[in-house]
Amino acid sequence: MSERKVVLATRNAGKIVEMRRILADAAVEVEIVGLDAFPEIDDVAETGLTFAENALLKAHAVAKESGLPAIADDSGLCVDALNGMPGIFSARWSGRHGDDEANLRLLLAQVSDVPDGHRGAHFACAAVLALPSGEERVAEGALRGVIVRAPRGTNGFGYDPIFVPEGESRTTAELSPGEKDAISHRGRAFRALAPLLPEMLG
Repeated sequence: MSERKVVLATRNAGKIVEMRRILADAAVEVEIVGLDAFPEIDDVAETGLTFAENALLKAHAVAKESGLPAIADDSGLCVDALNGMPGIFSARWSGRHGDDEANLRLLLAQVSDVPDGHRGAHFACAAVLALPSGEERVAEGALRGVIVRAPRGTNGFGYDPIFVPEGESRTTAELSPGEKDAISHRGRAFRALAPLLPEMLG
């Protein structure tokens, strides 16, 4: 199979490196490019009600506008004591998109009176491959754990400093990038999507 180009619907360089590494591990020969290669493509409004709906919106919009196969993902933190919230609102939980510090402080305040045995949560991710023809594939990944009472670690972003995965004593922000990739919700979703690429791209 000659190497095909696929657009990863993000301007996050870390996500692009991660996807390239996962596809290389899966021996899938595609060239991954990010949205920086397409400055004319605007950010897609995430108006869906689920992670999968938001990922589908982004992947289809980018596939249509670029004329190339596109991969998009949407992910967030779902806290049991908050009925699964912040969920799809994770990045803008405090009201302003991408303010990690404010989001984290607000979440900790909201679960401050929740006893240790009831602080369960999971990170969830939906990853989508969409073709310009409209064909699509969806893969999902999750990572269960608990919310701790104070941030620890500097390696992660978002809610990583307050989330301890099952079977771990460290937060995801205390794990090395390689350790986090191996268990993360996004890593699991991307790895589930990887074997579908050759079938879809032909």
